[in-house]
Amino acid sequence: MQAKDRLIVALDVDTREEAIEIVRAVGDYCGLFKVGMQLHNNAGFSVTEEIMAMGYPVFLDLKFHDIPNTVGKAASVVSRRGVKMFTVHASGGADMLCKAVQGANSSGNSPVVLAVTVLTSVSQQVLNDEIGLAGPVEDHVVRFARLAQQAGVTGVVASPREIEPIRQACGNDFVIVTPGVRPVWAGGDDQARVMTPAEAIAAGASYLVVGRPITAAPDQAAAAQRIVEEMAEGLARRSHNRR
Repeated sequence: MQAKDRLIVALDVDTREEAIEIVRAVGDYCGLFKVGMQLHNNAGFSVTEEIMAMGYPVFLDLKFHDIPNTVGKAASVVSRRGVKMFTVHASGGADMLCKAVQGANSSGNSPVVLAVTVLTSVSQQVLNDEIGLAGPVEDHVVRFARLAQQAGVTGVVASPREIEPIRQACGNDFVIVTPGVRPVWAGGDDQARVMTPAEAIAAGASYLVVGRPITAAPDQAAAAQRIVEEMAEGLARRSHNRR
């Protein structure tokens, strides 16, 4: 895959009109578009179908987390609708993850199923003091990644800081989709565990999710191109390091 194909642009906006404007502006400079809860809950599934009808794959990021049977049926529904990727929470457990995979495969489309490990907004302090889980963030992320892989899940969503330990635990074929990516020329916003696009790709990320550095830029297409160039630099670094 080229660097462009690894870029997922997050459509974290309220309306169908805003989303389609972004798609038209940067569609030539990315591989997929992410539709999350903000846009989906306001515009419905029709915006996802419209984006796919324009020829662009969609990563549907609704983070299913419920009893196994419910998640399995939801996975079957979104898979039949033709999305390229969708998310479930790894903390739902092995049975729920297995049902998600079964639901996805029942459609015949076999989308990429991604388990969310630990949200990139969760710092070490929040994990320990507020959520009440002892130990380093990295340990929990790797444990969730192993659980997901054993359940047949295609990959995970994880912070760039955990890419290398996930690769060590789950191998090179496991898909890692990485939010928490901020180029040096953009602010950190509400992400706690971040890297630049070049760093994240060099570390082994399969895909990067980038939102505001592109969607809030005065020239969205130029911002996307700039990030793709940084990603290409990271791919070159990764290739060099494997020699």
